[in-house]
Amino acid sequence: MFSHVFTSVSEFDRAYSFYSDLMRALEIEPRFHDPSKPWAGWQSQGGARPLFVIGKPQNGQPHAPGNGQMVAFLARTRGMVRRAHAVALSHGARCEGPPGLRPQYHTNYYGAYFRDLDGNKICVACHTQEIED
Repeated sequence: MFSHVFTSVSEFDRAYSFYSDLMRALEIEPRFHDPSKPWAGWQSQGGARPLFVIGKPQNGQPHAPGNGQMVAFLARTRGMVRRAHAVALSHGARCEGPPGLRPQYHTNYYGAYFRDLDGNKICVACHTQEIED
């Protein structure tokens, strides 16, 4: 469905460190990193798309997080949700909802929410029953 999702950041090096560790926790592979632009992207395992990309706003204006916008990453297990949330918070992210079941969405929805270092809202969600990981 998606080609890519682009999220703007204010301080590229700080954001790159944050997202590199978050993507590693989710087992999402790096695709490119070009600090001269600046931008970086990650891809799902085994495929070229979709991409998640961070960088400075293309119009040269300061970064501003969107109201009501959120990027949600898929986790294979609930343990990955917990690890990704912990990694994000260890980098200074602000918790917007700790890891847990959210049965109002569906029976097996297990998610966590946080704001990255620039205020972008991020979700990590698992949609399957608990399995050992």
